[in-house]
Amino acid sequence: MEKISVAVLGATGTVGQKFITLLENHPFFEVRELVASSRSAGKPYREAVSWKQDRFIPETVGDLIVKTTDDKLESRILFSGMDAEVAGPAEEAYAERGHFVISNSKNHRMDKTVPIIIPEVNSDHFEMIKAQPYKGAIITNSNCSTMFLAMVLAPLHKAFGVEKVFVTTMQAVSGAGYPGVASMDILGNVIPFIGGEEAKMECEAQKILAEMKDGELIPAPFVISAHCNRVPVFDGHTESVSILFKNKPTVDRVKETLRAFKGIPQEKQLPFAPKQPILVFEEENRPQPARDAWKENGMSACVGRIRQCPLFDIKMTVMGHNTVRGAAGAAILNAETLVALGYLNEGKAK
Repeated sequence: MEKISVAVLGATGTVGQKFITLLENHPFFEVRELVASSRSAGKPYREAVSWKQDRFIPETVGDLIVKTTDDKLESRILFSGMDAEVAGPAEEAYAERGHFVISNSKNHRMDKTVPIIIPEVNSDHFEMIKAQPYKGAIITNSNCSTMFLAMVLAPLHKAFGVEKVFVTTMQAVSGAGYPGVASMDILGNVIPFIGGEEAKMECEAQKILAEMKDGELIPAPFVISAHCNRVPVFDGHTESVSILFKNKPTVDRVKETLRAFKGIPQEKQLPFAPKQPILVFEEENRPQPARDAWKENGMSACVGRIRQCPLFDIKMTVMGHNTVRGAAGAAILNAETLVALGYLNEGKAK
């Protein structure tokens, strides 16, 4: 198939760089346009960016001239890694012009007609874009810490009915972007606050696991209490999770349910789809960010230490790669699913 032209918004930032890295040699998509701030505009990308990735800038991208949000774009699909301070109105403007904006930014996640998509969980929520007031559409992925929690809760809620969740996160410094957290604040330390993070975790999962009924979302009925911490780990968010269920499962049933979980990306064998969306570990000391974050190319939720909880029913450790499945990789999988389901070719009248 002829590759689909895509653009990266916020291309010089850390999420934008991750998009460019992950999209290199993608079988569906080719990066042909880059957008950044006015101070980068008019420069070749390799001169405009302070590159922080662990591989060279792709040759096909390095000489592209950086555009601004005022410039017209030809690409139908736009991957947004824009800073939240500018993402809101910019993404709306692009959607009004007919672009499909696949956003990693927080601005529109809780908008009534904007879906927060995890394709294995709620691909039916793509239908929400038909109610958006744009020629194109805005589609979001979740907050990076919500991503792995929601992936794990989805099959468990369907099977047993989740009622309450208590989660404590240990979040990697890469989640703070570049330059991130000052070294004298984070080295040998734990920072027990990440602005806005707990609120996102406590509301996004209910929307992701909501039931679609007559075009409206009925939020999942469980409640989440979150404590979010920044820790001196480079990549990989770890979460300690306790869950109260309506129908009490055994530890073995929980493991079986998580291992069996698959969705449309696996059925359609999409390029960024992990063969196993949830990896269940039997070792007592796994998962670990340094050893497991890149399992399944960083696109799986890793779960271990599944055991009885004396406070609720089941407790476990959940971990995943925050800048891949928790950010740019999730948006790319969303775009792959959008294409595979026919929304790009048929527009919003699928």
